[in-house]
Amino acid sequence: MNVFRILGDISHLLAIIILLVKIQKSKSCAGISGKSQILFALVFTTRYLDLFTTFFSVYNTVMKVIFLICAYVTVYMIYVKFRKTFDSENDSFRLEFLLVPVTGLSFLENYSFTPLEILWTFSIYLESVAILPQLFMISKTGEAETITTHYLFFLGLYRALYIANWVWRYYTENFYDQIAVVSGVVQTIFYCDFFYLYVTK
Repeated sequence: MNVFRILGDISHLLAIIILLVKIQKSKSCAGISGKSQILFALVFTTRYLDLFTTFFSVYNTVMKVIFLICAYVTVYMIYVKFRKTFDSENDSFRLEFLLVPVTGLSFLENYSFTPLEILWTFSIYLESVAILPQLFMISKTGEAETITTHYLFFLGLYRALYIANWVWRYYTENFYDQIAVVSGVVQTIFYCDFFYLYVTK
């Protein structure tokens, strides 16, 4: 495992911890898209089904379990514990606009037509667009709390580091995962406008 992947995982985990700490400390989920968090929980659930079938390493297993737990804790905090602070009016992105095409694409473009592989592919495609409800919410309200922007920054950094990871693996292992790379690039493009605002503000 190379340094880019480890830094990418740390950045991703840091983004989630920042979000959870923000919600717990402020006892509010204002400015956070519950729909994006549902999509991320769905991403991790469909991607990490191999926990029940394949063992790669202790690091891999621990990180998967942590991401799954954090995803469901975040959804719980938004929709149950602090639901009175949830801004459902501005979190109005239509999820079917993402789920229907992603589901169709995962059946059409995958590496093997098996349930686990289709679900893994679905998770990769869905992750590339899961942040859109959050970005839509920010554009709709015209504002984002500092903590929310830090969360988005570290999510974007995670994606950028994973692109570096793919480049590294291509040159050192001659490994290339077209589905993951294309989806990752698409996701990073969605962050470009946000990164510009983050740096200039």
